[in-house]
Amino acid sequence: MGTIKNTLAGLAGAVALNVLHESLKHLHNTPRIDLLGEEALQEGLEQMGIDKIKDKDTLYGATLGGDILSNAAYYSLIGAGQPEHYWARAITLGVVAGVGAVVLPEKMGLHDQPVARNNTVKALTVGYYVVGALVTAAVLSAGRDKPSEKIDRLVRRYGLE
Repeated sequence: MGTIKNTLAGLAGAVALNVLHESLKHLHNTPRIDLLGEEALQEGLEQMGIDKIKDKDTLYGATLGGDILSNAAYYSLIGAGQPEHYWARAITLGVVAGVGAVVLPEKMGLHDQPVARNNTVKALTVGYYVVGALVTAAVLSAGRDKPSEKIDRLVRRYGLE
């Protein structure tokens, strides 16, 4: 059951990341993670000897699907271990994913302009991945305790009985 919950929570985080990106990508000075993903997919296909995707809509859909699946798998790791560490893991994994998205493309022979053309875009790129990770932690944390149990625990913790 933990694996299913972690996977669904990771999916929620991945969808949140992509909704955020898709909603803002047309604004000035925002990351274009989609363009980086499309380039990575096309390069990967070429490396495997598979023809590049020519249709823009097909390329967009394949990239978006791959992005959601890979980010869902990554974000599902937030649910590994003790529940009291969900938030710390979310922040850590979100920052790591975001920094990786900024610094790895150039090292992989990809164009980093879509996510690293200036400091604002770099910061937003990292922020997007952190948001997705925090959504994952929120989903994992939801329903963990009944609200009354949380209140009782806080009352005992702070000696307010």
